[in-house]
Amino acid sequence: MTLKERITEDMKAAMRASDKERLSTIRMVQAAIKQREVDERIVLDDAQVIAVLEKMVKQRRESVVAFEQGGRQDLADRELAEIALLQVYLPAQLSAAEVDALIKEAIAATGAASVKDMGKVMAAVKAKAAGRADMGAVSARIKAALSA
Repeated sequence: MTLKERITEDMKAAMRASDKERLSTIRMVQAAIKQREVDERIVLDDAQVIAVLEKMVKQRRESVVAFEQGGRQDLADRELAEIALLQVYLPAQLSAAEVDALIKEAIAATGAASVKDMGKVMAAVKAKAAGRADMGAVSARIKAALSA
């Protein structure tokens, strides 16, 4: 079963269970997937659906920060609940040790010696960690590793 099919089945289950919050979030996911398919005139595969989900999670994390700074904890809590639902469809996240191991491996493979080579290392790590790690945090770790 593809990820899109799984999302559709979960939507049907949420309808049957009258789970309005979950149903709303799943419909939002389907709308984002459909929008990208229409815009690009393609049918998304699982990797592309994961990219859409990652983007949605990132947007919600940014919203949580903004809502908390604005004193709107109720809206921040709603965004956190959506993040939790979205993460169900994402692959398991890599641990810090696993990310560090990928970075060391990529540095060795690319022969990177300084921060100037960060793009090569980032590309190598992104290929292996896409969907399983926050690439912003990975970028910071690569920079630290190359600066040392």
